[in-house]
Amino acid sequence: MQRRLLGLTATIAALGMTAVLAGCGVTGGDGDVRLTLVAADYDLAGGDSTEKYWAGLTAAYEASHPGVDIDVRIESWNDVDRVVAELVDAGKAPDLAQIGAYADHAAAGRLYSADELLSVPVQANFLAPLISAGEMRRVQYGMPFAASTRLLFYNKKLFARAGVAKAPTTWDELADDARKLKRAKVPYPFALPLGPEEAQAETMMWLLSGGDGYTDDTGRYVIDSDANVDTFRWLKTELVDKGLTGPVAPGKLNRKAAFAAFSRGEVGMLNGHPSLMKEAAKQGVDVGMVPLPGRDERPRAAMGVADWIMAFKQNGHRREAGDFLNYVFSDANVLKFAGDNDLLPSTVSASHAMEDDPEHKALAPFLKALPDSRLYPVGKTSWARVSDTVKRNIGRAVEPAGSPDAVLATIGRAARTAEDAE
Repeated sequence: MQRRLLGLTATIAALGMTAVLAGCGVTGGDGDVRLTLVAADYDLAGGDSTEKYWAGLTAAYEASHPGVDIDVRIESWNDVDRVVAELVDAGKAPDLAQIGAYADHAAAGRLYSADELLSVPVQANFLAPLISAGEMRRVQYGMPFAASTRLLFYNKKLFARAGVAKAPTTWDELADDARKLKRAKVPYPFALPLGPEEAQAETMMWLLSGGDGYTDDTGRYVIDSDANVDTFRWLKTELVDKGLTGPVAPGKLNRKAAFAAFSRGEVGMLNGHPSLMKEAAKQGVDVGMVPLPGRDERPRAAMGVADWIMAFKQNGHRREAGDFLNYVFSDANVLKFAGDNDLLPSTVSASHAMEDDPEHKALAPFLKALPDSRLYPVGKTSWARVSDTVKRNIGRAVEPAGSPDAVLATIGRAARTAEDAE
């Protein structure tokens, strides 16, 4: 795989960062400074792997920094952003938060910038698309904790049964393959989850494959652009109206249900992320993965996703928080978390290390897509409202009586109104 050093990677040689993880344990002690961290739970099976990760990391850090104690609070993804917001509103902001969005806190002046916290080599080591996504007004506040990209997943056994010789590279090929899968009695030839759970992700993948996206090159919302409307017209007329998306209406189908159906062997194709790969393999599904086809060719960019860690100013622990974050972003810690959770590293050096590790060979297609990926416009304080509007409404664009033109126009107007209020 071609190596492309992204960001200010001339400084990467200065990193020299390794970390020895201690065994699982609890944080505590009699330190002079106590840092608080609220972090999201990544354990899909409901276990305690996230808690163990942070316990091991903080125990190792505290052993070499006797003046600092770190208290970690793990919250589910359903609650973690709300919990942090409530703590902030109550005047009890944590020193650090590892959550899904940073923009509101940055806009309110609550956060330290990355260059106030991190050493130059550590900050320069983030992948370039993630640096850009973590910036507000050209200042980085969100530090990418973990990342993933999305690819087209297909069931090789069902492809063979339907007489499909290879994965599609264009929309026409995808629709033709879906027709063959339907004739072969596959329940979901192409699963299209536009239900409210994560419709904003499925939508963005299709907008990118159609040549546009949520925003233009200046960062302004263009959700109802001609290209985006054409994309949803095609989805409606060529997939949904022809019965190629399965027995559940796309607007009612959530990602979790679509992934579960794929793992049961009921789906020919869908857009997925790395965690689906392992779950499907457990169920005996022989999975193929390729970039999502474009209208006439491969799209220029895949969709990337990042989760963020940030540091609040309230308690005045800039130096201690920064030192701890430099440790968090060492290669050993980044690789362990990414590897344990089927995610991608957020740094250049850890990405290269994962590329070279045979144990993570299956993640190679995702790693290859990440450097050129496009992320949600998370640096816009309006994004949370716009994302919610997409989740609640986009499924109507492909309903039998739905109008892609009207639905995207409504979402586009709401997005511009939210943007003007930023």
